[in-house]
Amino acid sequence: MARKVTVHDIQKKFKLELICGEEYLSHIIHVSDLYRPGLELAGFFTYHPTERLQLLGRSELMFIKNLPDEERTDRLEKFCHPDIPCICITRDLPVPDELIAAAKKNGIPVLRTDMKTTSFTSKLTNFLEDCFAPTTTIHGVLVDVYGMGVVLMGDSGIGKSETALELVKRGHRLVADDAVEITLTEGNHLSGTSPDLIRYLLEIRGLGIINVMTLFGAGAVRNQKRISFVIRLENWQPDRQYDRLGLDEEKIRILEQELPQITVPVRPGRNLAIIIEVAAMNMRMKQLGHNAAEQFVKKLGDTIESEDLE
Repeated sequence: MARKVTVHDIQKKFKLELICGEEYLSHIIHVSDLYRPGLELAGFFTYHPTERLQLLGRSELMFIKNLPDEERTDRLEKFCHPDIPCICITRDLPVPDELIAAAKKNGIPVLRTDMKTTSFTSKLTNFLEDCFAPTTTIHGVLVDVYGMGVVLMGDSGIGKSETALELVKRGHRLVADDAVEITLTEGNHLSGTSPDLIRYLLEIRGLGIINVMTLFGAGAVRNQKRISFVIRLENWQPDRQYDRLGLDEEKIRILEQELPQITVPVRPGRNLAIIIEVAAMNMRMKQLGHNAAEQFVKKLGDTIESEDLE
């Protein structure tokens, strides 16, 4: 579920100057789209998208400045609809007195930045899209192994955190332990991070909570990572047939997106850290078009066919 975004969040994020409307900074922004009024300033208000944050740059303010005094006042009063969450002025340009008066009258905060309009638009759009992106939280561990985002899932006590600790000792990086916050980013990619409260922390039964960054350094952690695949750890079941060739492609669905999933049975004597390292390397090779299992099956088929011909 996307989090709530207020005008105050934007002011704090981009260090915007408050021109007026401090009491209205709690206005909630409902959409990530921004709007630069053009037709509205010319007097056409039929399709004015008042739910969007409004941006005024050099072109808009120059047009407003050149309007006759009476027309400027009337136009800006119509422009400042009470449903507008806020108005942002770019390039540190002066704000017309008529705009401030109309904004105060209709309860609209006016903010200003010294950034260029295109630059501010890009940064603000990216920020809002991240805020409004679909999110979910899963129980598991996220680690960066050879550049691949690997989520470890499984029952409580199966050894996810201990395996993550071993991977960190082997030079890989921890992203999240216990709770992984997953966001659907632009391009339909899944990105994982840790809740602020438990960031950089690992819970190891018998030891308690440890701070990975304090013990292993800043190079042992990262704040966010795109998720490549999932490894599900489960207790070894003697009566279950596990994939021995790597041809069975399991999938897991998260936020309506499918990710490859590998089921790894756990039993004494298996070095899970090495298995996960090899799984990450093998997944990368598959992405590059080299599938060892398929090549083996093809070679086996060719061998059988040649023997049948003899």
